[in-house]
Amino acid sequence: MLITDKEVIYICPFNGPIKGRVYITNYRLYLRSLETDSALILDVPLGVISRIEKMGGASSRGENAYGLDITCKDLRNLRFALKQEGHSRRDMFESLMKYAFPLAHSQPLFAFLNEEKFNVDGWAVYNPVEEYRRQGLPNHHWRISFVNKCYELCDTYPALLVVPYRTSDDDLKRVATFRSRNRIPVLSWIHPENKTVIVRCSQPLVGMSGKRNKDDEKYLDAIRETNRQISKLTIYDARPSVNAVANKATGGGYESDDAYHNAELSFLDIHNIHVMRESLKKVKDIVYPNIEESHWLSSLESTHWLEHIKLVLTGAIQVADKVSSGKSSVLVHCSDGWDRTSQLTSLAMLMLDSFYRTIEGFEILIQKEWISFGHKFASFIDCVWQMLKQFPTAFEFNERFLVTILDHLYSCRFGTFLYNCESARERQKVMERTVSLWSLTNSNKENFKNPFYSKEVNRVLYPVASMRHLELWVNYYIRWNPRIKQQQPNPVEQRYMELLALRDDYIKRLEELQLANSTKLSAASSSPPNSSQMVSHLQTQF
Repeated sequence: MLITDKEVIYICPFNGPIKGRVYITNYRLYLRSLETDSALILDVPLGVISRIEKMGGASSRGENAYGLDITCKDLRNLRFALKQEGHSRRDMFESLMKYAFPLAHSQPLFAFLNEEKFNVDGWAVYNPVEEYRRQGLPNHHWRISFVNKCYELCDTYPALLVVPYRTSDDDLKRVATFRSRNRIPVLSWIHPENKTVIVRCSQPLVGMSGKRNKDDEKYLDAIRETNRQISKLTIYDARPSVNAVANKATGGGYESDDAYHNAELSFLDIHNIHVMRESLKKVKDIVYPNIEESHWLSSLESTHWLEHIKLVLTGAIQVADKVSSGKSSVLVHCSDGWDRTSQLTSLAMLMLDSFYRTIEGFEILIQKEWISFGHKFASFIDCVWQMLKQFPTAFEFNERFLVTILDHLYSCRFGTFLYNCESARERQKVMERTVSLWSLTNSNKENFKNPFYSKEVNRVLYPVASMRHLELWVNYYIRWNPRIKQQQPNPVEQRYMELLALRDDYIKRLEELQLANSTKLSAASSSPPNSSQMVSHLQTQF
């Protein structure tokens, strides 16, 4: 639905002022250049806009001094200059404010208006019962509990939880009183062979007085005892130890040795989401609009972004190694048990379970560990990209798939990432009223497939998390720079795709020729080689 269109000057950070026409719908801002020598087109979903500011006033002097300055969540800043007379920017400003921030203006989110149709229903991708059944659950040691079916135990947890078999729902309610936001320890993943598990939760409510809760202590012991082979439960607290101690002042804290005798606690020194955001803001400052190549390495180092990536990956490797080796089951938490906790559990599961490295498996991982348990994405997708770089044949999906997920995190085109937890999405009937992002990706799987993918069922991935092996994700963070765009796509991948297309074309022709020739052969003649033999022979040439 077109709301506004008008002539503007786009202050392009790379090519200078460009005359164009801007179109604003209830979903996007679209700019078409009016200059014949420029092929520039801007296409910005309004959901990615974080701030709109007026630039200059009616009496401002200087060329292009009057207009709008738009800050985006995808690392872009857009500046538009307009004519100063007659409040020419007013309708554009008001339209953008209304549709970029719809809830503040009593408007529905665009996802509820989107009528796109796809040949695949993305909402059908994730069924928690089927996913736990794939893991071999429930079993003699773990059961599925519906204690949270109305979200009364914990309003930010999913309705279905996997808990120790011998723990009753009343036990769970008592444990919930001692965990921040009632986010009790629940199972995320079980090892198919050694049966050690990854469990997630929030911090215990120890406080300054060092409170104890016998039900919580007994519950953690019940988790440990689901596997008789292990003597200790490993607890990974994602926070720096100084932060965990400081959290005692606000009623939080961590599991002490004297209260949890059969547990070992380690701190992983990962900073909270606020520190991550500040670091990401510094990345934006050094990559957009211009890059100072003479100081590039020192500028990148000063953002501390790759240090955060390193700490998250290192923590996930420790979780995966404990479980893979069968040495211990692992409980993971931070403060409230969502941003850092989800990163660690989902990355460890990605390292341990090759199913999650397929396109649909990765979608299930995001639905399960992020969307169902409350999501605050932070650096997770960047960590996945680092793994994809280090293991180029281990993932069915490609870089474009990851960028698409990040782009639609804020686009508001799909319902997948709306609201912060399952209960809020249930209240808003998101699954009935919106389209899933996975409908798009699963209807166009060929666009998101990694041509180098080689399926290996039992392979555990251990990425190298040292700074020398980590890179800034150029094709995401610096993609708006036209000089970087010229480096895409990957020439090796492009050539490989061309060869695959050529092979498919030859196979098709071969089958057509065989079909035509078979009708001409007499019944007495020997039958020709079948299609699969000829195809198999042809495939070996590539």
